[in-house]
Amino acid sequence: MLQDASPITVPEGASAMTIHVEWEPGDPGTPPHRHSGPAFGYVIEGAVRFELEGEPERVIEAGGTFWEPGGDAIHYQDGNALADAGTRFVVTMLCAPGRPMLELVDEEELAQRAHLRAPRPTA
Repeated sequence: MLQDASPITVPEGASAMTIHVEWEPGDPGTPPHRHSGPAFGYVIEGAVRFELEGEPERVIEAGGTFWEPGGDAIHYQDGNALADAGTRFVVTMLCAPGRPMLELVDEEELAQRAHLRAPRPTA
């Protein structure tokens, strides 16, 4: 087993999309965003810097998995953690009907929810 995630809430009538992502060395990834349903990923090569609202930043290396619950939770980081090598992963995302698969979060909302973000690494 690679991953066991719970509890999972799948929006009624959800659709699913699986994508393959490739990042160049040092690519910061997608700006802060959220998904309307859960997302599940597997790192094929390299390392992903991953941070969800309320959880500390972590690095997921090749062979590792990640998931996020979707809904209101902000996904702060998902960039390439390596400055000298590419990173590849696959992710399956479930999407609520009539909603975009990914919604960027604006600076105003980030400021309003800053108290929900885990403390930043100091080193």
